[in-house]
Amino acid sequence: MKIAVLPGDGIGPEVTREAVRVLGALALPGMTLFEGDVGGIAYKRHGHPLPLETLTMAREADAVLFGAVGDPDCDALDRHLRPEQAILGLRKELGLFANLRPAKVFVGLEHLSPLRPEVAATMDLLIVRELTGDVYFGEKGVRAALDGSREGWDLMSYSETEVRRIAQVAFRAARGKDCRVCSVDKANVLETGQVWRDTVKDAAGSHPDIELSHMYVDNAAMQIISHPGQFGVILTGNLFGDILSDLASAAVGSIGLLASASMGDRPTRESVGQGLFGLYEPIHGSAPDIAGMGKANPMATILSAAMMLRHSFGLEAEAARIEGAVERALADGIRGGDLGGAHGTEAIGAAVLERL
Repeated sequence: MKIAVLPGDGIGPEVTREAVRVLGALALPGMTLFEGDVGGIAYKRHGHPLPLETLTMAREADAVLFGAVGDPDCDALDRHLRPEQAILGLRKELGLFANLRPAKVFVGLEHLSPLRPEVAATMDLLIVRELTGDVYFGEKGVRAALDGSREGWDLMSYSETEVRRIAQVAFRAARGKDCRVCSVDKANVLETGQVWRDTVKDAAGSHPDIELSHMYVDNAAMQIISHPGQFGVILTGNLFGDILSDLASAAVGSIGLLASASMGDRPTRESVGQGLFGLYEPIHGSAPDIAGMGKANPMATILSAAMMLRHSFGLEAEAARIEGAVERALADGIRGGDLGGAHGTEAIGAAVLERL
């Protein structure tokens, strides 16, 4: 298992270090880690946020463990040289078309959610979002309207091939989430939505063990907040997935616990499982205001490492061990400042290791 570790900027190196310690404690045979520069630190050292040597390392790896990018010192640079362009470049160059974002309220933290505790306690879902199509990547422009005013336009489109590809990822992921997939679209008013729904239905024929349902996006937004326990995996497009994943994340109560994966269609080597290549990262940013202080919560990055073991390497038992260790640490009161606690980065990492 060749894993490229890209710590990045701000708190990225601190939280990534703890995730690497957890991976090392598992003593997995054949696991090799390589570290590279990315983001603001890469610009300062190499003159570009995504140097060729880092991109080459990522291409040659079976998975990427990513920290965070963002450096106030680089805010005045030309846009293509800013740290944030590194993650966009990696998504493009590595063909990462599927974003997986779990949203789970851990036992004992229900009070941190804006939802009622009894509702928050039922949230344990995974949003699978198509990442490279839809209106974000369609043709767009500005033209003159009939009355002479400016009119912006954006083309939303999905091909059957694109939909079928992301649907397969959702069905595969659902086997770890009670085999339930809810496909979210707007087929009642959008032709794109109708193609999406028809294609998902057709793709489901190859997965008879998966329970498939469909929901319009406006209803899905309401249901995530009112009855989140009904969802296992939510499958949706780029635009709707962008909105719904942030909605679900806010309902959890802290971004310090939220992992994510961006996956491509390049399989990992057969010798390490049947998973897809993925880039795994916490959803929080680089938090430069606390960088170097040892205050950051590394649990989201540790949980991202667990996602990597599950989805890229097929190591379900090892992934579950890490997640269980995090859950036990939280239950024992091990919490960072984002959760109202006083434990620092290394202390949280040590607590997870002890329970692992």
